[in-house]
Amino acid sequence: QVTLVESGGGSVQAGGSLRLSCAASGRTFSSYAMGWFRQAPGKEREFVGTTSRSGGTLYYADSVKGRFTISRDNARNTVYLQMNSLKPEDTAVYYCAARAVGAPSGVTNEYAYWGQGTQVTVSS
Repeated sequence: QVTLVESGGGSVQAGGSLRLSCAASGRTFSSYAMGWFRQAPGKEREFVGTTSRSGGTLYYADSVKGRFTISRDNARNTVYLQMNSLKPEDTAVYYCAARAVGAPSGVTNEYAYWGQGTQVTVSS
């Protein structure tokens, strides 16, 4: 069992940056692959990026590649999502998720644990 709490969301103008954090408590954080997902109003939840247990393997959705960066600090039980060059279409609730199997994945239903989400709003 792991509990995830996201923070760092807010409102920003297009071209700006935000860094989201996801703090984990419970079982050993380093045993989980972590993912970031987002959900805009009226749309399905979509994959943003994922990191392996060590942080050495990273995958991103094409829509954020080159603008977003995932990192993790296993000593602090925290995973981060650095978002640069934000666009209005990045507006969504952002969720972090943990996958007990360990391999990074972009598939929503392969993640057993989810945070409550944090709102990101990008204005033009």
